[in-house]
Amino acid sequence: MNIEKLREQLKIDEGVKYEVYLDHLGYKTFGIGHLIVAGDDEYGADVGYAVSEERVNAVFNEDVKKYIEESKKVFPNLQELPEEAQQVIVNMCFNMGAPRLSKFKKFVAAVNDGNWSTAAVEMMDSRWATQVGKRAERLRDRIQALSNWKGDSLNDEYKKARDSINDMYCDKGTWAWHVDNNMLY
Repeated sequence: MNIEKLREQLKIDEGVKYEVYLDHLGYKTFGIGHLIVAGDDEYGADVGYAVSEERVNAVFNEDVKKYIEESKKVFPNLQELPEEAQQVIVNMCFNMGAPRLSKFKKFVAAVNDGNWSTAAVEMMDSRWATQVGKRAERLRDRIQALSNWKGDSLNDEYKKARDSINDMYCDKGTWAWHVDNNMLY
């Protein structure tokens, strides 16, 4: 999995802050959505406490490893899925954790069947989708685009879907298609 692409996606979705702050639930957080826990150097630090870029990157790297492994608990075949699906699944797991992701039974079943259209619909049939709004829509659209995926190459319908999604979102500065590795973010 392309960790740098995932990092860029999560920077968009989670934001990146080089200080301790309170997340939307009031929990102390820093970096790219890292919830501060006992054992972190920042545990007990006041809101506004500065955190270096090196520390943010180191913690993010550990968090990504953790959430890739967590994602594999829900999708043991994660590595066999298309890169785009892997990125979306880890993004979702990063946001909600494996226990909540595993409750998306119809989504999990659709992904395991390679039924990307159904998986896209099932992603949106949740409180999570309403809570994260545009993030869920972006991730849904990336999964939906896979419905035209044919193996390792892009067919014409997939290219049309990619270009359509790119046109819709790039104007808003939300995310973009990267042709170099067939990824949306």
